[in-house]
Amino acid sequence: MNMKALGLLGLAAAVVFVGLASVFSVNEGESALIVRLGAPVGVIDKPGLKFKAPFIDTVIVNDSRLLLLEPPAEQVILGDQKRIVAQTYTRFRIVDPLRFYQTLHSLTEARAQLSQVMNTAMRREFGRINLPTLLSQRRSDVVQNIQSEVSAKFAPDGVEIAEVRLHRADLPLETSQAIYDRMKSERQREAKELRAQGFEWAQLIQSRADRDRTVALSEAQRYAQITRGEGEAEASRVLADAQKGDPAFYTFYRSLQSYRQALADSAPVLLLTPDAEFLKALKSGPPESRAKGN
Repeated sequence: MNMKALGLLGLAAAVVFVGLASVFSVNEGESALIVRLGAPVGVIDKPGLKFKAPFIDTVIVNDSRLLLLEPPAEQVILGDQKRIVAQTYTRFRIVDPLRFYQTLHSLTEARAQLSQVMNTAMRREFGRINLPTLLSQRRSDVVQNIQSEVSAKFAPDGVEIAEVRLHRADLPLETSQAIYDRMKSERQREAKELRAQGFEWAQLIQSRADRDRTVALSEAQRYAQITRGEGEAEASRVLADAQKGDPAFYTFYRSLQSYRQALADSAPVLLLTPDAEFLKALKSGPPESRAKGN
């Protein structure tokens, strides 16, 4: 009885093992290639639970979504012998699992060959152009030519190249530093020229300002002298008219001015003779007083 139970248990385990070896699942976004004894017999691209011959069939599952290839950056020589550091990225998908298996066998081998072909196409295309072209709007045409070449190469292998882009295209560090130093020296030279030109303009403007200042001062002084002369002439005329109107009062007024200036600057004691002409107005008084005295 125990032997019979053990036999049934072993049979059930064998059935379960064979059943598990006969089924497999395909997820959304995947495709499966069934290989029987080394020869491909079918492709399954619909998701779900699938069956295969146990022990003799091998299932190779491939991702049917977009895959990314991003090789490391490399130095590339352009057509004008300039060196740049370029890095591309490529998006591709497996559209024919059967031909992919027959030619490339695995995704690892496909990535290696795609990276090599991409590098060769990039170097060939970049060798035909110069740096200004790569920095212009024609850059998209260059990338499109690379994508067309790679697509034509891998189309028979069941691989579709969906997109090729330049991730970076920079000058090497030593080249960038040399260009930076040259640009810096060029800007310094231009700055010196501009400073020299500015100094020259400043000197010119200053000389013109000094000349205009000298002319303005000369004109102002000439006008002031003319005005002063006219004023003095007018004062002399007024004074002469006043003197003609009353000569005696004018003489007395001038004597008082003389007293003010002489006595203000003299010592506390001033010695004069009694009959000095200087004291005549002081002793006689104003002209009206003298007239009354007479």
